[in-house]
Amino acid sequence: MERLSCDTVIYSFSKEHQPVKRVKSGETIEISTYDCFENQIQSEDTVIAGIDWDRVNPATGPIFVEGAEVGDVLKVKIEKLEIGEQGVMVVGPDLGVMGHRISEMKAKIIPIRNGKAIFNELELPLNPMIGVIGVAPSAGAVSCGTPGAHGGNMDNKMVAEGATLYFPVFVEGALFGLGDFHAAMGDGEISVSGIEIPGKATVTIEVMKNLSLQQPMLENDEVVTQIASAETLDAAAKLATELMIDRLVSKTTLSIEDVTMLMSAVGQVEVCQIVDPLITARFVVPKWLLQQLDVVLF
Repeated sequence: MERLSCDTVIYSFSKEHQPVKRVKSGETIEISTYDCFENQIQSEDTVIAGIDWDRVNPATGPIFVEGAEVGDVLKVKIEKLEIGEQGVMVVGPDLGVMGHRISEMKAKIIPIRNGKAIFNELELPLNPMIGVIGVAPSAGAVSCGTPGAHGGNMDNKMVAEGATLYFPVFVEGALFGLGDFHAAMGDGEISVSGIEIPGKATVTIEVMKNLSLQQPMLENDEVVTQIASAETLDAAAKLATELMIDRLVSKTTLSIEDVTMLMSAVGQVEVCQIVDPLITARFVVPKWLLQQLDVVLF
């Protein structure tokens, strides 16, 4: 199995970055990551305002995927996620939903013990996930702190072990990268941080031909989801909904009217995050419904 250390990171997704690794379609690779602060906060005594904020949200990569061409889809199966023994959370002025009522930066170190995150004396369940994951956009550089059609900082708690993601490919080789692991994070990521933590992801990367996407999609054992990012939560939710309905209409014999009613009955609009430069939502369809419809979306 190939391995990639976190010695090589990017702070934006861009076609101008030189790849640090090449993999073949279908290959499995283990990727190590820093936390979103590049491991700069190891103690609550760290002066948060004094860290290098240009080194936030690093993604390990980019990885050139042989055979990936513009218009293809990159399939990424998360085979395994491993997280470190200590995480960190921060709050501060103008950060997240409550930043207008917080006067100073504060960090909290969160130990991971016996499969729990220790917050003061509370034991919190873990849901290890990847915050930043994606490919290079067609033009320009998109900060790793910003989500978009290329993926990026989607902060979607479904990006977990066992999930499979699908990304539109905008440049030759896709230029894939990931980082910003969380030991736990609630939908919304309202403070602007989950439990930020370093880790390792083992992923299998595959190029899919004759399939097109506008925004990333994700599936796990129970659901298929359409992810979308936009300037507002309303716009992101509506885009995710419309893209999913369009895909279902194209894959079934149902009319747009019937699919719309069906999704209103069993589909779910859910929030990923509401604190990044663009907001991310997902539209969720249960697989039991797809089985009844005898439809395969990918």
